[in-house]
Amino acid sequence: MLGGTPMDAGDPNSGQKKATFLERAWQWIHTTFPERQIYIRSDGRVQFFTFGPSLQATLSGLTLIFLGWVAFTTVNVIFKDRIIAANDHRYQQMQAAYENRVADLQISYDELNGALVSAEDRFKATADSLQAKQNAIAGFLNRSNQVQAAVGVRGGMPAPSSSMPSLAPLAARGEVAKNGAPDVEAPADINADDAGSSQLVVIPGPAAPQPRTARPVKSSMLDHAMQRFAALFQSVAASIHVTAHPVRDVPAAYAQHPVLRALAEQTARVSHIGDTETLLMEKTEDAMHQRVGALRNVMRRTGINPDAFARKIAGNEGVGGPEISLDQVKIEGISDPNFIHAYLNASAVLNQLNGLSTAMDHVPVAMPVSTASFDRSSSFGARVDPFTGHYAFHTGIDFAGPWGSVVHATAPGTVVFAGNKGGYGNMVEIDHGYGIHTRYGHLSAINVRVGTRIGKGSGLGRVGSTGRSTGPHVHYEVWYDDVVKNPNNFIKAGRHVL
Repeated sequence: MLGGTPMDAGDPNSGQKKATFLERAWQWIHTTFPERQIYIRSDGRVQFFTFGPSLQATLSGLTLIFLGWVAFTTVNVIFKDRIIAANDHRYQQMQAAYENRVADLQISYDELNGALVSAEDRFKATADSLQAKQNAIAGFLNRSNQVQAAVGVRGGMPAPSSSMPSLAPLAARGEVAKNGAPDVEAPADINADDAGSSQLVVIPGPAAPQPRTARPVKSSMLDHAMQRFAALFQSVAASIHVTAHPVRDVPAAYAQHPVLRALAEQTARVSHIGDTETLLMEKTEDAMHQRVGALRNVMRRTGINPDAFARKIAGNEGVGGPEISLDQVKIEGISDPNFIHAYLNASAVLNQLNGLSTAMDHVPVAMPVSTASFDRSSSFGARVDPFTGHYAFHTGIDFAGPWGSVVHATAPGTVVFAGNKGGYGNMVEIDHGYGIHTRYGHLSAINVRVGTRIGKGSGLGRVGSTGRSTGPHVHYEVWYDDVVKNPNNFIKAGRHVL
């Protein structure tokens, strides 16, 4: 219909259906409950009551309701105990199911919490190890810079990666030495000044039998075989020691938990950063190897054998001690064997570099006079003698320059002669140690005395023309093991040193 009027409002079929239903219901009531009359006769009189279909249907409905209620109450009274018992049993089942569910949730929570604690421990251990590595590298580079400053060889050490994050807020925890392992004093590059510094710990075990004297002992083929077997045994033992205490694994049911997954990713990232620390130490070791080679080349340029010179220093100073393999050394707080191996190797090379730098301190590679105001008037070797005109051997280099100019020591040492010495005129001789001596002749004045400790570059006298000399100059000689050397080789070698 239009105008918002319901479509069935004027539907004749709908009204007809309703009328038919009511008619049928009314017909069924009249059929089932026909009109009845009850007659009562009393004292010759007859009375009757008429019960229509509607009244009969109403009374029948009320009767059915009453009978149903009577039946329900009867059953409830008869089976009351059973119903109560059933209800109690159902309640107990529900309570047990609830308690089991709570217990399962508590177990799940405990497992998840344990997995989270385990993941946090792994992350903290990895972060602590990285912090210990960074502390070790920082101290190592600090010591390396000190050695470089002392050596002064041209070239630079590789700088630490700027991409390495700082873990300063994390306290370095470290592994405590067990089984009574003795503590060994930390090396110079790991000291108390470095935050979170580590201390080297030696694995317990007797040192190998040591020789009674310093003489080298020739080893047989059997000795070499035993040494190789011992090295193999130590490597296997080290691998067993590393895998003897595995970290608890996260239960598989919680492996995909967001927090655990994030912690695992961060742990892997920090562990990868730790691998870059190992690579940094390996590169540092390679760079220092190059520096050691450069220093050895500088020493070779002077004509001194670096190996023989190192043996001379070791023999004079006295070194020794039991031999302990690097495989037996650990760094507290660091469990990565690759990093420990790289760090100890780099430390060994750094010590070698430091030893060479100490040796170079005794090698006179500087100029005795200022190059700006002096000329090299005579070189080392055969020449025509200026007094006789004959061929003669000149044992040093002559530097001609202004009268009274300062003459400097070319290396630190002790003055062993200061005075007039024949053809040298006024001469100063300095003992630099380990068989190295330098002489400075024809001085007009001497400013030092015998026994004086003099540093490199310190003034020791003035240029003059005393002794067998034709004009103001300084005669400079270098001696090694009582053999005169060409000073020019030392000066050229000094050009490779800043």
